[in-house]
Amino acid sequence: MKELVDFVVLFILYIFIFYKRWKVKGKDILFINTIMYIYLSFVLYFTLMPIITSLPFVFNHSYVPMNLVPFIDISTGRGDFIRQVVLNIVMTIPFGFLLPLIKNKRINLMKIVLYTFLLSLGIEILQPLINDFRSSDITDLVTNIFGGIIGYILYLIFKPLTTKILSYIKEK
Repeated sequence: MKELVDFVVLFILYIFIFYKRWKVKGKDILFINTIMYIYLSFVLYFTLMPIITSLPFVFNHSYVPMNLVPFIDISTGRGDFIRQVVLNIVMTIPFGFLLPLIKNKRINLMKIVLYTFLLSLGIEILQPLINDFRSSDITDLVTNIFGGIIGYILYLIFKPLTTKILSYIKEK
């Protein structure tokens, strides 16, 4: 229920700021930016929320530093590491796919790696700050980047199809 506050704020931001800006740029821009906004909202939901209701308590718990040993869970057999790796990869595939559509062809693999790294790093730094039951891990950073790369490869494969779809939306 605490997440509802965050979603209300995200909805208000979308309606009063982003929707107006994107609508004047065309239906295709509005469509793809809205898809990315919804996607990023769900990333926030699964990785950081509740955010707003947690802010007053940010300093009420200790900050656990990021685990800097890659894939330690796999090598030690701790937890549900395979599930975590798969989920982290899957989580950023849409980012790698959608970002080139938003950036309008001004993106390459190195930029995808950079932007996915920055998105993931931001999440990993904020997770233990917002509450004390989340932790950050270098493995998440690596697997998120891998997911972004897969998404970019899928974008390259489906580029002709996405171009047709966006052209169709633009004409309508």
